[in-house]
Amino acid sequence: METAGRPLLPSEILIEAQRDVPALGLATVYRNLKQLTDAGEIQLVEWPGELPRYELADHKHHHHFRCHGCSRVFDVHACPGDMQKLAPRGFTVDGHELTLYGLCSDCKRPAARKPAAAKRAARPAAAPSHRKHRATANA
Repeated sequence: METAGRPLLPSEILIEAQRDVPALGLATVYRNLKQLTDAGEIQLVEWPGELPRYELADHKHHHHFRCHGCSRVFDVHACPGDMQKLAPRGFTVDGHELTLYGLCSDCKRPAARKPAAAKRAARPAAAPSHRKHRATANA
């Protein structure tokens, strides 16, 4: 997970782990993901209607970029800053999440584009939900 630099699907974790343990199964991956999530080592990142992804919980405050072409999610280590000025008068911001949408460098290449990817690009995706770890607005 650490070297991936992005939230991973359980199936992606399985493929990578099978390089070292070929007989590893998806059920074992899910059991370990639950244990690591419960221990606070990793956190769940979810978008409505999609499979959950996991990332290290000790990441500094960051946001995400979701590719419409391949549906991969990448970490964005930048933040627009103080969100308080965007809140309605009298409201207090105590956290925020931001997801950028578009095409990753792999999908941006013309040969990588597929008709199905273009159809997916037309559908807006919902914002992610982080469980057990909320970034603060000042982070």
